Amino acid sequence: MHDIRLIRDNPEAFDAGLARRGLAPVSAEILAADAALRALQTDIQAALARRNEASKLIGQAMAKGDKDGAEALKAEVAALKASLPQQEAAEREQLAALQDRLAALPNIPAADVPDGEDESANVEVSRWGTPRSFDFAPREHADFAPALGLDFETAARMSGARFAFLKGQMARLERALGQFMLDMQTGEPGYVECATPLMVRDEAAFGTAQLPKFREDLFQTTDGRWLISTSEMSLTNAVREEILAESQLPVRMTALTPCFRSEAGAAGRDTRGYIRQHQFWKVELVSITSPEDSDAELERKTRAAERILEALELPYRKMLLCSGDMGFAARKTYDLEVWLPGQDAYREISSCSNCGDFQARRLNTRFRRDGAKGNAFVHTLNGSGLAVGRTLVAVLENYQQADGSVTVPDALVPYMGGITALTPIA
Repeated sequence: MHDIRLIRDNPEAFDAGLARRGLAPVSAEILAADAALRALQTDIQAALARRNEASKLIGQAMAKGDKDGAEALKAEVAALKASLPQQEAAEREQLAALQDRLAALPNIPAADVPDGEDESANVEVSRWGTPRSFDFAPREHADFAPALGLDFETAARMSGARFAFLKGQMARLERALGQFMLDMQTGEPGYVECATPLMVRDEAAFGTAQLPKFREDLFQTTDGRWLISTSEMSLTNAVREEILAESQLPVRMTALTPCFRSEAGAAGRDTRGYIRQHQFWKVELVSITSPEDSDAELERKTRAAERILEALELPYRKMLLCSGDMGFAARKTYDLEVWLPGQDAYREISSCSNCGDFQARRLNTRFRRDGAKGNAFVHTLNGSGLAVGRTLVAVLENYQQADGSVTVPDALVPYMGGITALTPIA
């Protein structure tokens, strides 16, 4: 959500920020609606003041014996009382329309975000690791993982496309990855492990900006709740409508949860394999900080995600997203892309974003500075640490062997009960 005062103070800068997102200017439209709303609010306040004043004058007129004057004042008060409900209803309608318009606009990119329309303008920041040289042609996971227990056919029979049924050693490997990630993130990075609801109300989904824009990407229950597409939705809402003490910041939370996405905007993409599923596990990292600390927190959060890939010895690259490729709520985003030899390409495995005060305004989450008057909005950040299913794919493809087996990365062996390899099921 945007601060209307910033648009009033510098509409040109606001339009310039939206232009970096590829959007047309809207400040004139918004300021016109804002001016009409404020004029109506002024009229309402004037009507209330006149009603109170006239009510007092009635008694004075009666005391003086001025019955005609008193009756005129009574008629005026009655007319004001009759018109006020209509004016107040119009105020609520105009305010809601203005808030809806502001809520539909994406966050403004940070100054150091590169301009660009799509992923082709993203900037590579760094690379880690060297892709493995195979003495055979590496295959995509969808071609060899079914023999290891990654069963798409069984899932399709019961649930349709974009689901998987993991069996035996494959299920254990996925569980091992999630537990390994949680242990890593609750260690040195200091994220507090949380177990969150998997369903949230409208206001929670609005607060983290999944609603209204991404309604079609969510699954809704019969009672109106939304299945979380990421535990960012529940973690960030943990501080909804709170005023935190400055000493409480930063707040760092993590959760390993199932996530549910309809993938409405990804029709035809990654239809094979385990890359893009309706249901998947993810370790999420959420931070709540003061405004001056959020830039450093983004670097710290991204580093926490990078450490997982390095511990698993998976080559990756770090990308700074351009203005046209960032998520709706983000002001700056790093993507981590892991090397997939079967696709001969780097693919996204983590996205870490600084949302500034964009979500905090929707959530009404503020903090009180030590020794200062008034409250300020916090900054919120989120990131994957990591997407478990995509990490599973990366392990399968990078550690595949010519005989169809997959070597378990050293870091995961303790989580696998000593199992060092996945072997085809007879």
